[in-house]
Amino acid sequence: MIRKIFISIALLVAFIATASAQKFALLDMEYILKNIPAYERANEQLNQVSKKWQAEVEALNTEAATMYKNYQNEVVFLSQEQKKDRQEAIMQKEKEASDLKRKYFGPEGELFKKRQSLMSPIQDEIYNTVKEISEMRGYSLVLDRASDTGIIFGSPSIDISNEVLQKLGY
Repeated sequence: MIRKIFISIALLVAFIATASAQKFALLDMEYILKNIPAYERANEQLNQVSKKWQAEVEALNTEAATMYKNYQNEVVFLSQEQKKDRQEAIMQKEKEASDLKRKYFGPEGELFKKRQSLMSPIQDEIYNTVKEISEMRGYSLVLDRASDTGIIFGSPSIDISNEVLQKLGY
């Protein structure tokens, strides 16, 4: 316990010693993105396409559920062969829905690719602008106050959000 406290204090002292020679800045990425119309348009496009794709997946799931419900109602009248065929058809429909969901919403799915294609140029432009301002002003570190980094207070005098927006033309 005492060792942990000692190590924490030593790290804090080391951080403060190195931090005093460096310049820092803050920016609010949420604020910046809200003030970029292209970002809002890209978000709206993503929402529209996501809703469309979700409806397609839900339609297949509904179709599978209907097939299963019909199967349950008719199971007593079906032969073993018919039961097997219906079960396979239901499982195939469920697999189609699952595959479509993965195609659209999976880790490397269409929504991910669409988000990359729409958002990357905006994010790259912001990054390059922040980098340019940082190099010009001699900032060693720029923190995003909008992210969950544990920043409790940041002086408005070191916030470069408006400067970034101005340099981007907004």
